[in-house]
Amino acid sequence: MAQFSTNSDRLDPYKNFKFRVRWDGRYVAGVSKVSPLKRTTEIVEHREGGDFSSPRKSPGQVKYEGVTLERGVTHDQEFARWANKVWNVTGGPGSESSLKDFRKDITLELYNEAGQLAIAYNLFRCWPSEYQAMPELDANGNAVAIQMLKIETEGWQQDEAVTEPEEPSFDEPPL
Repeated sequence: MAQFSTNSDRLDPYKNFKFRVRWDGRYVAGVSKVSPLKRTTEIVEHREGGDFSSPRKSPGQVKYEGVTLERGVTHDQEFARWANKVWNVTGGPGSESSLKDFRKDITLELYNEAGQLAIAYNLFRCWPSEYQAMPELDANGNAVAIQMLKIETEGWQQDEAVTEPEEPSFDEPPL
């Protein structure tokens, strides 16, 4: 069985419940769910006239799917501020959007069970394409009110500077 490179005793993959989202150099409060990072490469098929076999396949354009962030409704205005840079209904003619700074680079950080940074992804040239400020309200419900921000990205990659952490051993008593 293959083992992790740094932590040879680790057999389990990382869990999906310890993560943080960062933009503009600070962490975004309350994000409780992030959709998967997904990219698709189109297939370009071609064949030579004298080739009797099946067509050859080459990679074409790469498309990155939007990423959805969800969090509980609070007084924090980060989602709304960013969404309003793309379209602000109270902006008036000519100032409905701010094309100067509506794109951001985002970092998604995944932590191990010990709270150590294990993996990070950098998302480039992101902008909000969908914003849900308030969910459907239900007087008979028993749930947290959730905001949603869907962002479009022009690419992402794993941050190779983040290496597998040396997980702490609890065999020794703390100092």
